[in-house]
Amino acid sequence: EEDEAALEELLGPSPLAPGPGAHRVAIVHPAVKWGPRKAPHTTAELQIAEAVALVDTLQNWTVLDKIILPTRNPSKKFVFGKGNFQVLTEKIKKLPNVTAVFLNVERISSLTKKELEGAWGVPVFDRYTVVLHIFRCNARTKEAKLQIALAEIPLLRSNLKNEASQRDQQRGGSRYIMGSGETFLETQSRVLKERELKIRNALEKLRRKRALLRTQRRKCEFPMVSVMGYTNCGKTTLIKALTGEAGIQPKDQLFATLDITAHAGYLPSHMAVIYVDTIGFLTDLPHNLVESFSATLEEVAYSDLIVHVRDITHPETILQKATVLSVLRNLNLPSHLLDSMVEVHNKVDLIERYKPAEENALAVSALHGHGLEELKQEIEKKILAATGKKILTVNINLEGPQLSWLYKEATVQEVEVMPEEGTARVKVIISSSAFGRYKNLFPSSKISMS
Repeated sequence: EEDEAALEELLGPSPLAPGPGAHRVAIVHPAVKWGPRKAPHTTAELQIAEAVALVDTLQNWTVLDKIILPTRNPSKKFVFGKGNFQVLTEKIKKLPNVTAVFLNVERISSLTKKELEGAWGVPVFDRYTVVLHIFRCNARTKEAKLQIALAEIPLLRSNLKNEASQRDQQRGGSRYIMGSGETFLETQSRVLKERELKIRNALEKLRRKRALLRTQRRKCEFPMVSVMGYTNCGKTTLIKALTGEAGIQPKDQLFATLDITAHAGYLPSHMAVIYVDTIGFLTDLPHNLVESFSATLEEVAYSDLIVHVRDITHPETILQKATVLSVLRNLNLPSHLLDSMVEVHNKVDLIERYKPAEENALAVSALHGHGLEELKQEIEKKILAATGKKILTVNINLEGPQLSWLYKEATVQEVEVMPEEGTARVKVIISSSAFGRYKNLFPSSKISMS
């Protein structure tokens, strides 16, 4: 109960949340036209379209205007040059009932945020703040909420430094709190550090609990397939199509899945597998945010196979692939998982006569069921290779102990009984070690590969 009370305290309302009300947003995209800061494989128009999709994900938020302005260096204090900044300020001030500006950059410093809000008279959000708020709205489990609280710590720290320097400027006198010997910054930093430690400890407890569940699942020997991809690429729809699970409700929005969910399905040989739905990725998703969700993504390292789903109709599909692969490499996954990955080109029903350019990619339409049988066969082939399992047909004597042994030590698929001979043909999925034991125990048994 004490743990529960402490957890509830950590999961209280966020001081950073923009609040539940409506926002009318002007989206401003600083377009870098040249140099190393220019984003490859994309355009300013596509980048601002993704920013619009982020805002549209939030209930009661609407886009009033989209503004693309060139800049040489988006990390300087006012983001734009003097002339462009003046033009932009006038434009924002003329917008009817604007309540916020979304500056489409990964992070802005607390100093820049303060200057821009002073100039424009409304709150200014960056991608980190907006994505974090989407996460907040979509988080259902305690674990997801804790991971969001952890991702807020760097922002709280940045805000704290800004607040402390303001206090110093205003007071000009003693920096210490009520003779405590601690400055305001030191006191608040300590409180923040303690909060971070509590969140990490709570996440560690949940991680250990999940590790226990994973061990129990391993005992059942169900292979695990992690389904990954850029946000809104159709992962959940694909899992629904592969498993036929009616309770799965895909949503056409960014970051609809924040918690890992597991769903059982069957492969062509009737082998049961568990498909794991994971959080989607995003270009310029701040490192702290990915790090906060590493506990969730840790599950991927224990899977037997990764299926990488791509929305092949998206104009930035190549950039999206690069983003996902970059995040996967940073998760320090075992190399065999990255090497055996299955690439799925989804939504091919929207492109006439689509043929994948990549040699090993599979074209599917999760919505219409196109290409799913080929995908299941490929998953089965890779799972058998990854787990060392074999699909065999063995001839057994019904009077002997073989059948009960196979039921206990392997996965029996089919039993074809020949009553006049007192024998049966049994199709099984069996691990290499169990197969070795079977051959030693029943050396005269006839075995054929399926």
